[in-house]
Amino acid sequence: MLRTFRKGGVHPHDNKISRSAAIQVFPMPETVVVPLSQHIGAPATAQVAKGDKVKTGQLIAAASGFVSANIHSPVSGTVVSVDNVADAGFMRRPAITIKVEGNQWEDGIDTDPTFRRAEKLDPAEIIARISAAGIVGMGGATFPTQVKLSVPPNKKAQYLVINGVECEPYLTADHRVMLEKGEELLEGIRLLARALDAEKSLVGIENNKPDAIGHLTALASGDADIEIVPLKVKYPQGGEKQLIDAVTRRQVPPGGLPLDVGVVVQNVGTAVAVYEAVVKRKPLIERVVTVTGKGISSPANLMVRVGTPVSSLIEYCGGLPESAGKVIGGGPMMGRAMANLDSPVTKGTSGIMVLDGKEATRQKPEACIKCAKCVEVCPMGLEPYLLYKLASRNMFPDMEEYYATDCIECGSCSFTCPAHLPLLDYIRLGKGEIMKIIRARKS
Repeated sequence: MLRTFRKGGVHPHDNKISRSAAIQVFPMPETVVVPLSQHIGAPATAQVAKGDKVKTGQLIAAASGFVSANIHSPVSGTVVSVDNVADAGFMRRPAITIKVEGNQWEDGIDTDPTFRRAEKLDPAEIIARISAAGIVGMGGATFPTQVKLSVPPNKKAQYLVINGVECEPYLTADHRVMLEKGEELLEGIRLLARALDAEKSLVGIENNKPDAIGHLTALASGDADIEIVPLKVKYPQGGEKQLIDAVTRRQVPPGGLPLDVGVVVQNVGTAVAVYEAVVKRKPLIERVVTVTGKGISSPANLMVRVGTPVSSLIEYCGGLPESAGKVIGGGPMMGRAMANLDSPVTKGTSGIMVLDGKEATRQKPEACIKCAKCVEVCPMGLEPYLLYKLASRNMFPDMEEYYATDCIECGSCSFTCPAHLPLLDYIRLGKGEIMKIIRARKS
């Protein structure tokens, strides 16, 4: 019997319309805009100035704290500016703009795509190379990978869990990575496991990707330390705590971390980036992005340099259809509407999704009928209807008492609500206010 997590969850239609689209290398843009904050934690500090010449893979911004990540030039060319630039929500944030002039790589980076096994390295050297390359979680969370691998002395990572679930509807980037970069993925897993001194690596993949399950099972057949774990399709199985429950039957306690139950979770894209960083000395300067939507004429999975304008990806896939009502960064459940399509692809950009006007129109909210469906589907065991009411009344300290900060913002509550209440919107608002309260309390 296929495994899945045991608390809550919903079943949106997966709409994986780009699942058969092989990864294409996206053409080099004329200009890239490289944000200094593409990760959770402190923004990186610029190491270049206007007029500087840079090479592909060159360090252009250095991590500025323990929870931070290096940033490298995705192209070779001339730095046009180091200034604030509008992001997807038109918020101005620091970024480095580079005019592209060829593709000359920094010395020491192996650009040969031929797969090769990693040399024998100790955990400290593996983590150092990952840190130098600016690797972050590529499933969307963008947590600096070297921090996740720095296990405290009083903790033990028994299991490395690899997230190949990609439960967000429409997105297929991870699916294609598993199919097309399987050897690199498995070698990245071995490196991560060695860095953690993990006893076993478990790769969770939902069974709507039977080709990926079969492919990786065959590749890993001779490695007793890696197990491919088929999972029943259920959203949000890609959440860390839900995936841990599904593959290990361990449950992370409220307010706890995966390491509290002896687990570290990494995304499949991150594992491939780790392989490239450790074996090829290649920093994280590009990633696979799904461009999709029922109105997109040519849905695709594109290998894109960081800093490339989102608008150029949409044009490459046929342009915005006349029926377009909203563009989402990410998938329809957890993604956010984009106000600025000229904003750049970042390390955390997993997909660009175009909704038509009908799909993008919200139904008018009605009165809560106290059906408790939102409670039933919440994978964190929260009471979304209550958190919504508290947030709508600005009762943010009360929200904290009801564990609002444990919300993973999966959107299952809003998806299932028969009254069409904007539950997640208000919970997100409340979480933001609670974090202000927590910061004030600490200071």
